[in-house]
Amino acid sequence: KMSSVMSMVRPTTNGCAAAAAGTTATATLLAKQLNAALANGKTAAAMNITTAATPTVPKQPLQAAKIIQQSHIVCFDVDSTVIIEEGIDELAEFCGKGSEVARVTKEAMGGSMTFQDALKIRLNIIRPTQQQVTDFIKQRPSTLSRNIKRFIGQLKADGKQVFLISGGFDCLIAPVATELGIPLTNMYANKMLFDYKGDYDSFDTTQPTSRSGGKAEAIGMIRQRQSASASDVLITMIGDGATDLEAVPPANNFIGYGGNVVRAEVYRRAQYYITDFEQLMHA
Repeated sequence: KMSSVMSMVRPTTNGCAAAAAGTTATATLLAKQLNAALANGKTAAAMNITTAATPTVPKQPLQAAKIIQQSHIVCFDVDSTVIIEEGIDELAEFCGKGSEVARVTKEAMGGSMTFQDALKIRLNIIRPTQQQVTDFIKQRPSTLSRNIKRFIGQLKADGKQVFLISGGFDCLIAPVATELGIPLTNMYANKMLFDYKGDYDSFDTTQPTSRSGGKAEAIGMIRQRQSASASDVLITMIGDGATDLEAVPPANNFIGYGGNVVRAEVYRRAQYYITDFEQLMHA
């Protein structure tokens, strides 16, 4: 994700105790209202923001829930949407390369390189072995976002197809898909390649999500997989980032998600925006 991160919010999920309390909670609320102010082109002073701030206001959540009801296929971004973490940043930190990778990410956010170049440079810094990836998955399991498991359970019960589309890596996302009961054939993500000794070699540049505009390409592929007339299938994309927003078209609708990270540009441009998946379960 290359768009600017305005705030990081790590909610209590799956019974994990929230480490943040007191001043952290206040700072989080303040950051969220600042995001809303920036998204609307207003200064903090104009909004009279104080520490008694209110959370980011959802945009048309009832209409968004109706769109979900009408959709045949619902696609999710993974990092900061289905899970609260950003996988490649967590892996970099685990491998002792966090600060180096953060510098490249900042450059990439400035638009000085393509998504694929940024991915290549970051992985060449981390150079994780297969063993490190295995240890990372065991020692740092991803944390599901609040209410995502219930929401996906409802989607499946309603007969909808669910897909994960990520610029992250399949080896990190597969355990998440399994926990949510999503077939691995319904996952579009990047693939790390290792040599015969298990050392990092490169990544598969043929995967659509390894490129700019890759999420839209993946949704085009999903549409072509359907037995019904492609134009009759309603697809909705849910995510926190600009790359998710830009998946329409070929997706029919986009719903922004700000339960973990609020990105001012996405909040401003999204017609529909929610901060908790429960908001999509009551049309």
